[in-house]
Amino acid sequence: MDRKSKVGLVFFPAFDWAIAPDHPEREERLLYTRDQIREEGLLDLPEIEEFRPKLASIQDIERAQICVPAVEKVCTESHLIAAGGTVGAGQLVTEGRTERAFALLRPPGHHAMRIVHGSRGFCTINSEAVLIEYLRKIHGGRLRVAVIDTDAHHADGTQDIYYNDPDVLHISIHQDGWTLYPGTGGVNELGGPGAYGLTLNCPLPPGSGDPELLYAVEQLVLPVLKDFQPDLVINAAGQDNHFTDPLTNMKVTAQGYARLTELLAPDLVVLEGGYSIEGALPYVNMGIILALAGLDYTGVLEPDLPAELKQERPVREEVIRNVAFLQEVWAKRKETDLDRVFGREEFFRRKRHLYYDTDDIHEVQLEEIKRCTECSGYRKIYSFAERYGRKPVQIAVVLVPWHACAGCRRQAEEVFAELTTGREWDYVYLQNPEAEEEPLVTVGHRQ
Repeated sequence: MDRKSKVGLVFFPAFDWAIAPDHPEREERLLYTRDQIREEGLLDLPEIEEFRPKLASIQDIERAQICVPAVEKVCTESHLIAAGGTVGAGQLVTEGRTERAFALLRPPGHHAMRIVHGSRGFCTINSEAVLIEYLRKIHGGRLRVAVIDTDAHHADGTQDIYYNDPDVLHISIHQDGWTLYPGTGGVNELGGPGAYGLTLNCPLPPGSGDPELLYAVEQLVLPVLKDFQPDLVINAAGQDNHFTDPLTNMKVTAQGYARLTELLAPDLVVLEGGYSIEGALPYVNMGIILALAGLDYTGVLEPDLPAELKQERPVREEVIRNVAFLQEVWAKRKETDLDRVFGREEFFRRKRHLYYDTDDIHEVQLEEIKRCTECSGYRKIYSFAERYGRKPVQIAVVLVPWHACAGCRRQAEEVFAELTTGREWDYVYLQNPEAEEEPLVTVGHRQ
């Protein structure tokens, strides 16, 4: 390592929260890591310092997401601490108290979308989005952020929130969605009309290991980051690509994760998935922490590391093709004919069917994105959600983007006013991140 860095650790195992006592997403995910960190003496190193998490406010959540019917109804105190701990880790870096930070927190969040009817993929609150919107509020929206998600599952929630945001680059490297939940993340998902090419998905075939993952980072992520020039780089570091993970089919090692961290040099790492509690997480987290600090990580080896995984394998042709396609998309994104991609109508429309696997909720979303030449355009979302045994919920949402032009802001407010007079909606929401007080207004609750 050429240079050492001060690293802040924010640790929260959520002792009192679990989907079920024997569920893969439970407190032991971090307790073994905690023991390993202490046993290896990492907290005694001058480069590493531990900090306590804080509680996110309701307003912090509302800047990023629309919780139905309200934040207090869908998230627990553990969710608020996980989100608040991520905000705190980001503050360590942006305020100069540490050079880098690692938010070792649960519950995870990257499957949580803009609209939240419940939990999906074990996620309810999108911690990365809460942090980004908090920092943008502090900086008046003038912040360029890159989120590099390396969880084995496609980061469909983070993609959804920033799909049409020109100041947030989102790259997800994951096991092919045809083979794993949530079934999305194809190379053709490239962002909305206001941010085309700023969503990049690089699916890896099952069985991919260190060579495939690092090839995508070196050949795609690093050149794109150099071109995008973000103010902040966040690695959503899911660890379920590990060869011992019970929920996926990948072959990444602790050394692969550490090398990824060294190459990416993120300002902030946020723990996402990873469910090999004893065989992977303690070693992967050790490698990440050492790499963040610029310390030697070559001695971090899993005790059950198979001999064949230690050998370099050729990068698969499928990965090479996907990277080459995305390289071309990125290089030509500014000259792309957006009318050809999104049509010539005033609004780009899409319909999606979403499933909340954790809470067994079926949702249909109809979305309309305003095609605007002055800003990224306001959005209208109509959501219909049904849970077995309960009355369906119908909501309407109007989203005002950061730095909306006067025309879009006026139209959004007019649409919101019109929707609140309708009787078909259980709730109507207006989300405005630039509002001085309440960024989310809820009206029209049908009694």
